[in-house]
Amino acid sequence: MSSDDDTTNEVYVDLVAGWASGAVSIFCSQPIDTVLTRIQANKQLVQTKTSSTTKSLIGNYGIRSLWRGSSAMIGAIPFQNALMMAGYGYGKRWCEDRNPNQVLWGVFIGGCCGGIAQSFLMSPVELIKVNQQVIGKSLSSATAFVASGMLERKVAWKGLEATLLRDGIPHGVWFASYEWSKNYLEKINENAMQEQDQQQQQKRSQSSIVPLFSGAFAAFTAWAVGYPFDIIKTKIQAVEGSQGKTVAQATKEIIQESNGRPLRALYRGFGLKICKAVPASAVNFFVYESVAAELRGK
Repeated sequence: MSSDDDTTNEVYVDLVAGWASGAVSIFCSQPIDTVLTRIQANKQLVQTKTSSTTKSLIGNYGIRSLWRGSSAMIGAIPFQNALMMAGYGYGKRWCEDRNPNQVLWGVFIGGCCGGIAQSFLMSPVELIKVNQQVIGKSLSSATAFVASGMLERKVAWKGLEATLLRDGIPHGVWFASYEWSKNYLEKINENAMQEQDQQQQQKRSQSSIVPLFSGAFAAFTAWAVGYPFDIIKTKIQAVEGSQGKTVAQATKEIIQESNGRPLRALYRGFGLKICKAVPASAVNFFVYESVAAELRGK
């Protein structure tokens, strides 16, 4: 098989495995995302409790409200994840072929490029989701509002700048953290296997822990860097209609509402985001690695 065929096959593997892992992770984590979005949009810092927000949602709209906005996300996240994983795989292979000692840089750059590219897909999709979760629009109403303003920057592209800031460098950090952790754990696992004569099934079981743990570690690292921009994005997108705010205006407003605690305000809901992102990222990378291995026949 030629080099071009190998590259095409690997891109196909990344896209398919990324699509599958994205679909699984978003379905599992959507209820937490619904609660988190409402907390982020709340103006009162001291009154945004997870339990009260969840009870209010279920009490007013029923248990199905926890999956409000999931249609848009389940439809888009697999394609977003496919783009991300393709960027990750390409960046990794590019560096492995040219400079094997700088693979982390390749993964970081590939993640940043993938993050920037998918922002143009996810910004309108997340605007639909926020219109459902915060403003209370139906899926058809929210979609019609965004679709009708695709050519207007203040409508469909509201929050794009904050999305680019959230998904650019932080996605590079996400993939680089995953790659570093995976390499580190695989070396530990290899050393342990050399010292002990263990069964192949146990080895397979141990190796499955690597993407799970590394994915969880990567999520925490990436969101520690990018989370303030997620708050800012939600603040911008939660404004009803075509009225808009710049990143600077939204940031200033959040700080003014913080009662002298700007850091706490910019990380409002961070614990809940981690509760969602860590298991979702672990599942994401585990499914990606598993599906990719199957497609490669390993």
